[in-house]
Amino acid sequence: MRRIMDAFGFALLPHKMKQRGRDSWRQRSAMLGSLVLFLFFGAASAQLKYSISEELEEGSFVGNIAKDLGIDLNVMKQRGFRIMPGSTESVFKVNENDGVLYANQKIDREEVCKESNVCLINFKTVLENPLEIHYVTVEITDLNDHSPAFPEKTKRLEISESALPGAKYQLQNAYDPDGGTNSVQQYKISQNDHFRLEIKDRGRDGKTPVLKLQKQLDREAKSSHKLVLTAIDGGTPPKSGTVEIFIDVLDVNDNMPVFTKDTYSAMLQENAAVGTTVIQVNATDLDDGSNGEVVYSFGTDVKDKILELFDIDSVTGEITVKGHKRKRKKLKGIFFFSGLTSGCHY
Repeated sequence: MRRIMDAFGFALLPHKMKQRGRDSWRQRSAMLGSLVLFLFFGAASAQLKYSISEELEEGSFVGNIAKDLGIDLNVMKQRGFRIMPGSTESVFKVNENDGVLYANQKIDREEVCKESNVCLINFKTVLENPLEIHYVTVEITDLNDHSPAFPEKTKRLEISESALPGAKYQLQNAYDPDGGTNSVQQYKISQNDHFRLEIKDRGRDGKTPVLKLQKQLDREAKSSHKLVLTAIDGGTPPKSGTVEIFIDVLDVNDNMPVFTKDTYSAMLQENAAVGTTVIQVNATDLDDGSNGEVVYSFGTDVKDKILELFDIDSVTGEITVKGHKRKRKKLKGIFFFSGLTSGCHY
């Protein structure tokens, strides 16, 4: 009996033999179908990958798809070789005559891939009669064409002088549109006695600078500090950006008022009229604001008879005559006064 062989070596039986070999034919048909599908897929598709640098000028060569796929140039145009419609049409074009892929515009990686660390552009090319679809990936490598930048040129912080060493203050990240190692890799702080810099690694969100207090601040010694924070990327050569940090030290009431003299003395006429100025005392306080405002009063150990004869202005420190002169007739002695701050009394 003559057998008709197909292209894959399987026997196709004549009609009158079909009944006898029905089961065998079904098994072979299933195998044939699977094999044809596998071979069709293998012949009709391929994967190509190219790598180019960003900022490539319009019209620049990317790759020769026809050559890399082994496509006959004589039949390429007749088979309608083209890029399948999609979002990459504006980025790349392919020459239908020679299969060369080229940049259709100047490519800015940061614009095309936004914040992705790896920039891959995928598209398909197609040939007809018979249909062939090939997959192409173009990787856009990054250039270090941006410097790190902070949201602000200057930053102001307020830190109390009562803050203890170890206190931490998170600063703003610098932003660098470049990806990979060309993004921000490290931060540095200018030399100073009170602060050091720590870096918090936040994974995909980058690195965050944190200011840590090493030595307690003293507003009376220095009321403000200026630091310079520098962000550095990993390019070659590296690029950097800076922000100036101004720290205002907030005051706490940690100083006592101090009189300009240890002892004040005055002579008073026996017949001095009420309201006469006897003497003016003066005290200063190194604290700032309300903590440095001195309020004057007589000491708690001053005798009542003194309080009946004299008054002290709480703001100016001026001591004046208050009592009747007959009560001052035999007055002789020493009395005390004190200075207080409005924030906390001493």
